[in-house]
Amino acid sequence: MSSRPGAAQFPVQSQNLIADNVSVVEGETATISCRVKNNDDSVIQLLNPNRQTIYFKDVRPLKDARFQLVNFSDNELRVSLSNVSLSDEGRYVCQLYTDPPQEAYADITVLIPPGNPIIESREDIVREGNETEITCTSMGSKPAATIRWMKGDKELQGKSKVEATYDRMFTVTSWLRFTVTREDDGVPVVCIVDHPAVKDFQAQKYLEVQYKPEVTIKVEFPQGLIREGENLELTCQAKGKPQPHQVNWVRVDDDVPSHAVITGSDLYIENLNKSYNGTYRCVASNSVGETYADYILYVRDALTTTPKPTTTTTTTISATTSPPDIIQDAAPSTEAAAHDSQAGPEAQRLDHAVIGGVVAVVVFAMLCLLIVLGRYFARHKGTYFTHEAKGADDAADADTAIINAEGGHNNSDEKKEYYI
Repeated sequence: MSSRPGAAQFPVQSQNLIADNVSVVEGETATISCRVKNNDDSVIQLLNPNRQTIYFKDVRPLKDARFQLVNFSDNELRVSLSNVSLSDEGRYVCQLYTDPPQEAYADITVLIPPGNPIIESREDIVREGNETEITCTSMGSKPAATIRWMKGDKELQGKSKVEATYDRMFTVTSWLRFTVTREDDGVPVVCIVDHPAVKDFQAQKYLEVQYKPEVTIKVEFPQGLIREGENLELTCQAKGKPQPHQVNWVRVDDDVPSHAVITGSDLYIENLNKSYNGTYRCVASNSVGETYADYILYVRDALTTTPKPTTTTTTTISATTSPPDIIQDAAPSTEAAAHDSQAGPEAQRLDHAVIGGVVAVVVFAMLCLLIVLGRYFARHKGTYFTHEAKGADDAADADTAIINAEGGHNNSDEKKEYYI
């Protein structure tokens, strides 16, 4: 409750004067509304930030044609301001002539949208695995804009700096750093500017990434298991950025077969056998680097419709009757059947090794047997006595020799005979 000097004291009922703040984009129209409840015919007027009267009731004392009366009644004074500029920003006063007077305030904020964002990268082409930096700049806005980053459908966090200019506007710069991968090639990096004066204000740049070749090996034929006698064709598929300028076929730890045909990225080998088993490598390279892919060749036995023999030939060798040269001749003939049943050079080498082993064992057994027999007879040699009639040489006939020899054993000479 308040009073004026020399006047009667009366209670003053609140008029509930209301005004709303206004944000308007530069060049557009702002509307200021002064509203009142339970008005008792008090006068409503609108003042500018310099407290100059714009409207008193429905009369405009201020000589500015941009202000226009939109509505006037006992409960509202509504005024529009067209072509708003930065100089129009400030606090406007709604005033109600009561005792004492009431005031409400409407702050007009002028929004100045930023210019087109400028996006730049440190380099136009980035190699995979390297870090890149992209810069986005938003200039001449009020208030200061905020900048967000998107790479594809993923949001990334950048670092921003805000600079105020002499004309009460702001410039914002944001930096984004990240390590690129080959999957980033062709992906857009988007700089999004958030500001109350604009929507969907953005700039984007597509990444161009160079990366080493991606190498895969495709088997043209045969399909499935690979067997002796078949042909093999492999195709090396290499993709990179830039496109690989060189594709080579090598065999790991060995030479490529002499009759193999290499045509560009294709490798062709006919009439396979097990000696071709190994790892075949396709190597592709470009300006970024070199990569490779391996194919392991494993050749299996050829399919045959002839059943394998079910009978087994057994050769019995007598150590006492067959000399070593006969044994050596017999062993290869015995192994010949096994040799014929094998397919491929490796099987032949295995047969030769088996035959040589058997012959060596037989020869060794024969030598051992001869040594054992020699030692046995040397240890069992005997001494044999024959009794001849002493003086038989002087006897006239055999009967006389026998008679003279009786009882003459003690005087007989010993004769020894050795049997080996």
